[in-house]
Amino acid sequence: MKDPDRWHRWLLDVRFGGDASWRAKNLAEFLYPVRDTVLDKGRLSPGDTLLDVGTGDGLIAFGALDRLGASGGVIFSDISQDLLDHCREAADAEGLLDRCRFVLAPADSLSGVADESADVVTTRSVLIYVKDKQAALREFYRVLRPGGRMSLFEPINVLMSAADPHLFFGYDVTAVRDLAARVQAVYDSIQPPKADPMLDFDDRDLVRYAQRAGFPEVHLELRVSVKARKEPVPWERFLRTSGNPLEPAFRDVLHRALSPAEAEELTACLRPLVEAGAGLERRALAYLSAAKD
Repeated sequence: MKDPDRWHRWLLDVRFGGDASWRAKNLAEFLYPVRDTVLDKGRLSPGDTLLDVGTGDGLIAFGALDRLGASGGVIFSDISQDLLDHCREAADAEGLLDRCRFVLAPADSLSGVADESADVVTTRSVLIYVKDKQAALREFYRVLRPGGRMSLFEPINVLMSAADPHLFFGYDVTAVRDLAARVQAVYDSIQPPKADPMLDFDDRDLVRYAQRAGFPEVHLELRVSVKARKEPVPWERFLRTSGNPLEPAFRDVLHRALSPAEAEELTACLRPLVEAGAGLERRALAYLSAAKD
């Protein structure tokens, strides 16, 4: 059996540092509330067809099936065949396969999804990976029936870690600033701050993209929070975790950037902060909803 692709590995394991208990906590305290808010803003009705773009592990799609009733259905769309296969197996195990369809396609080119074939389009943290976000919004508009709704969730990264460049992952590592900068440079080489899709837009851009796509009614809710403490994280989990599927785990970046002695020096400064939660947590989360005439 071939190894799953990076999207599958990250979403189901690396995101949580291989820690099942942390995955359960994150689902309960963050991901399920996001799912419910996206679905609430989509104003689902029994019998609707919902297209979940970038479905991932099916968090929103399976939540939608619970709301749509026996006559409703969901189109699972993703660029990862491994994740679509994962969702297909889960739907089959739950006896839901006859209400599901699976489409391999990127968000900005939804081949396989016909014009005006969906009542609702949803996404969760998808546009952050799409360079041509305007094209994606045009596709969402195209596949919606008249009166259809769009409901998106996107983190606004330019208002998060990028807002505190003097910190490293939210931690003050002034004593080893030069070492931290070299580690950060590896991340920046993978995802250039001024060019990467994760950092090339803000909440106002999302509104403009929706308007230009043709949506006459657009709503955006921006939720920003800043906390002087972070969640304490066991060091081994921190080492195994990466922030998104395009990044290696922190352990790999650390050893790519620094010699063993330098990595040990950075660890001596950073580890106590990580394990104590002695850092700044900043979140900026946008919910965009729109309706088609």
